Amino acid sequence: MYRIRSYFHSIRGKLSLVAVICILIPAVLTMLIYNSLTREAVERQAKENATDSMQLVNGSINNLFQGMLNTANYLQANADMKASFIKMLNTDLDPYEKFTATSRIMQQLETLTYIGEKSYITIILTNGETFTNYSKDEMDPLTFQKESWFNSLKQLTGLQSYWVSTSPTIFPYDRISSPYQISVARTLRFDSTRIYGYVIVTMMENKFSKILGSLTGSQEVVLVDGDGKILSSPQLEQVNGKFEYSKQMAERDPRVASSIIKDEDKKLLLTTADLSFNDWHLVATEPYQDAIVNISSIFNRVFLFQIVSFIAFLVVLLLLMRQLTKPLIKLGKVASSVQRGNLEVRSSIRGADEIGRLGFLFDQMLDRIKEMITEVSLTQARKRKAELAMLQAQINPHFLFNVLNSIRMKVMRSGDQDSAKMIASLSKLLRMTISRDEDAIMLHEEIELLTHYVELMNLRQKEEARLQVDADVTSFDIRVPRFILQPLVENALIHGFNQSAGTIRIAAERKDHFLELSVEDDGVGMDVEQLERLRARLTAAGSGTEELQETGRSTGPGMSGIGVANVAERMRIMFGDAFHITVESEQGTRIMMHIPIREEGRPHV
Repeated sequence: MYRIRSYFHSIRGKLSLVAVICILIPAVLTMLIYNSLTREAVERQAKENATDSMQLVNGSINNLFQGMLNTANYLQANADMKASFIKMLNTDLDPYEKFTATSRIMQQLETLTYIGEKSYITIILTNGETFTNYSKDEMDPLTFQKESWFNSLKQLTGLQSYWVSTSPTIFPYDRISSPYQISVARTLRFDSTRIYGYVIVTMMENKFSKILGSLTGSQEVVLVDGDGKILSSPQLEQVNGKFEYSKQMAERDPRVASSIIKDEDKKLLLTTADLSFNDWHLVATEPYQDAIVNISSIFNRVFLFQIVSFIAFLVVLLLLMRQLTKPLIKLGKVASSVQRGNLEVRSSIRGADEIGRLGFLFDQMLDRIKEMITEVSLTQARKRKAELAMLQAQINPHFLFNVLNSIRMKVMRSGDQDSAKMIASLSKLLRMTISRDEDAIMLHEEIELLTHYVELMNLRQKEEARLQVDADVTSFDIRVPRFILQPLVENALIHGFNQSAGTIRIAAERKDHFLELSVEDDGVGMDVEQLERLRARLTAAGSGTEELQETGRSTGPGMSGIGVANVAERMRIMFGDAFHITVESEQGTRIMMHIPIREEGRPHV
């Protein structure tokens, strides 16, 4: 579980998840729409197939009914037959004419018998004469007059037909093969009102059921009348029974041949076809699943192909994404290794794309970090070396102060006031320089240190040097690194004046976030070669390429041997490139320092 959670927190997992979502959602939507459209198409196709099958059955059934009607129409409309029937109604007809008329009628009936499907033709005249295409010994034609529907024939007009629904077969020889029969009856009239006879055409129900049962599959077709009674069915036990779905059939849209109905928990495809001769209907029922099984199999194969294609495409996509994200995974492992402190590892990822560029820049960054660490180490080494040089110039302050104080008292008792003053100045100077623990002091303290230093130096020189301070009042409270002015003043006293009189001017001015601090003397100055060499040394100070030694002039005796280069290097270590130092020398020497002021007037040290 942790590995799975970690995987989806990785860039590869997130990209894979986004890719799957971006593909899966459209694919699911497409499949849902496809299924919806497929369902509609399958349903429509199933209805069309059922309707086509029904049309075939309807055509065959209509042919049977049309044959029965054609027979009745022929007997009703044929002038020769009508003349023969009228002769048979004449009671004064001699036997020969009667025989001739009977023969002509029987010949016509015999001809009709051999045309089309076998049917039983019965002609009953109002005088009791009957004519049939079957043996009267088999069945008495006058039996039809006993049927309940016979009297309804008198209500017919013109060419109207009366369709007799399925009834038990009255023909003995056909009763076994077809227990039921279907008949159509017509009236024979002299004109539009007077009836002189009846025509009854009868066909066995099994003729119809054979056609109804000719369909393959699970589709069941029955013939029903307007009241929902089954007139013919491939299943004999259903005949004269109530059609199970009469209610749904009555509620259907008459303009729609096929519709889907529900029967408890299953769906059925109900297809109907109206007969043009009466209010009877052909009705086909089929389980919906059976109706769509062949069509669905085609769509299912297409759907399965889509699923397989989608899975294959998804696998290929994930493999390609894995290959594409492999450099990122490697880069992440390299970053983790760097985080653990290994700066030697490299990704070695290269390429023309963004990832290759990122790998190259990452390796370049590691190289740069390594170089910077080396530079920082060298800078720290130089700083420690400078501090060591400072420490080497110090001795135990308490011991030194006690010894100097003892010497001063002894000199004073001997009456040498100048020597005593000199020792007192030296003691104060040393106390201010080596007994303080701070790395930075106020500018006014640094200038006070210079005052004692100049007084001390004047006691050992033949002529006095004057110290002139021209400082802005706002600059006195600015903190500066200790011991940055004394080496410059010492340089002026020893090398600029060379034991002669002169003036040293200290100028300080605050400009925005910088302190402009300069030391200027009116001594002998430097020639061009010495000046250029000094400037080069000062430019190189802090870069690790120069030793901590005096430059431009040889170091003479004094309390500091650090010099101008030492000051420049210390300041660059503390302030970096923000610190600037310049040297000018014509009829004297002027050294100007540009020092950043940080943290509300407190320089960064």
